[in-house]
Amino acid sequence: MGTGRQRTVIVDADACPRGAMEVLRQARRRYGFRLVTVASFRHALGDDPDVDEHVMTGDEPQAADMAVANRVRPGDIVVTQDWGLASLVLGRQGCALSPSGRVFDPKFIQFLEEERALKARVRRGGGRVKGPKARTAEDDARFERALQQLLEGEGEAPGGGAKAELKRRAPDEKAHDEKANGEKDWG
Repeated sequence: MGTGRQRTVIVDADACPRGAMEVLRQARRRYGFRLVTVASFRHALGDDPDVDEHVMTGDEPQAADMAVANRVRPGDIVVTQDWGLASLVLGRQGCALSPSGRVFDPKFIQFLEEERALKARVRRGGGRVKGPKARTAEDDARFERALQQLLEGEGEAPGGGAKAELKRRAPDEKAHDEKANGEKDWG
């Protein structure tokens, strides 16, 4: 990181799966980063000795997301499923990582924002959009690998030289996934 301050991992804890939180606890013990969770008061997380700071927000829309965004410093890692928050994190020179192990790529975040707006329009019109798949052990393993790559790669923002490679898939499949998801798989 080069700034002399301790690396921080900030978790958008309103919707962070238990498996991802357990991976974060174990990684914190190994790497010694500062672990911060942010959630609305409606998502009581209880005391956790592995969490350095828990920020509790009101339950207003986007309150937790804004609290996360306001804490991000260059090189920080933010764990979130929220594409809008990921965009804010990237804009602040942080790294955004989903609990399924996908590192958000700044080159594709606009595509995700457009997809998010389209899905919101469908929902407002009474339509349904497909939700996330059930979490698997492979999601935890992919998340752990991606987190490790970011931590060992000095937290450089995706596209800025983080020391990791895309997963073992055919080049055309990788390109398709990146264009479709706006994320890089660092597993």
